[in-house]
Amino acid sequence: MDIIEGHLKINPPKGVPVWDIDPYDPAILTNPMPYYAELRSKGAFAYIPKYSMLACGRYAETKEVFSDWQRFVSSRGVGLDDFKYTTPWRPPSLVLEVDPPYHSMSKKILMRALAPKPVAQLMEQFRFFAEILIDALIAKGTFDAVSDFAEIFPTTIFPAAVGMQDPNRRHLLDYGAMVFNSMGPNNDLRKKSLDRVSALTQWINTACGRDKLEANGFGAVIYAAADNGEISEDEASKLVRSFLSAGLDTTVSSIGNALWCLIQFPDAFEALKAEPRLARPCFEEVLRYTSPVHSFCRTANEDTEVSGIELKEGTKILCVLGSANLDESHWKDPHIFDIKRMTWGHLAFGVGIHSCVGQVLARAEMEAVLTAIAQKVKRIELIEKPVWRPNNAMHALESMRIRFHGH
Repeated sequence: MDIIEGHLKINPPKGVPVWDIDPYDPAILTNPMPYYAELRSKGAFAYIPKYSMLACGRYAETKEVFSDWQRFVSSRGVGLDDFKYTTPWRPPSLVLEVDPPYHSMSKKILMRALAPKPVAQLMEQFRFFAEILIDALIAKGTFDAVSDFAEIFPTTIFPAAVGMQDPNRRHLLDYGAMVFNSMGPNNDLRKKSLDRVSALTQWINTACGRDKLEANGFGAVIYAAADNGEISEDEASKLVRSFLSAGLDTTVSSIGNALWCLIQFPDAFEALKAEPRLARPCFEEVLRYTSPVHSFCRTANEDTEVSGIELKEGTKILCVLGSANLDESHWKDPHIFDIKRMTWGHLAFGVGIHSCVGQVLARAEMEAVLTAIAQKVKRIELIEKPVWRPNNAMHALESMRIRFHGH
């Protein structure tokens, strides 16, 4: 038995083309559109010899693999490592890296924390802070869309909603980047991120402890489940940790990506300003068009087949969500950013039992941000060319200097 990049080495299945490419090349990670298009042209799957894995980028196959938790499991790792053969760098996430029935328990508790009433109460806070922040940025003149806006908004409101007493912005962002980079191969991005694994994990484990959380936040609801005997104290801490690592970076990237989309497609911004109620569908189109989480893996847990291709147990499959969300066979004019599009079915939040547990909160945050922009900003001026940040699982901006022109 041969292991490569932490998972089982396989031969190309019959009928699958061999494609000599590195999906984790920084040049591809920062400009993935040509890679997505070529991946879809290969058919249902492509075999990537550098990592001895399959990649799928068409909508139908990606959705099937990504959603069938019985045949294609998350519990063996959603990155290249297969936990059947390797020890993960941290205890597996009780949300991303487990399957039913364990996953059902975790999701039930998290959904209890994210009940409609508390989220509705937070919505007013989100709107209030979004308006204050945008007013300040209009007054500021030029600013960086990432460090001055996209990172500030969620790292201010989300840790407060969880009840964190020590919301160290830099540690939160670096920990999230480390989590997503760890899902790739042992490349420079992963190595550089994991260089700080000891310090960052020590900090976040402490910050997610019961004694470091306020009594009126989401974290307290999770610890109440431990008091009720549903989970252990240690499991409660891990759930709070998963909540933070999954809920921040995706929103940071979504805000930056949304601004980029509105600059690239001024007609969409005009439509949003004319109808601010389109903030929610605008966010869904941002998710489809830019796929903040560009790829997650699944592992075949049995011998099976998809689209006539026979897959062996242990096959690691890279589900390229960014490509599936641009599949011409599923979406009409997929390369046009259309905020009036019916985006139901996009894969950016996952699908099936592993759909993002925090999507209700993410939608509330982004609706607040985009509504405030629509109401307060007349024009978004691009000052400096956007720079994209390479990450093994995230598609996000590094920087983009802009100016908000107010009404």
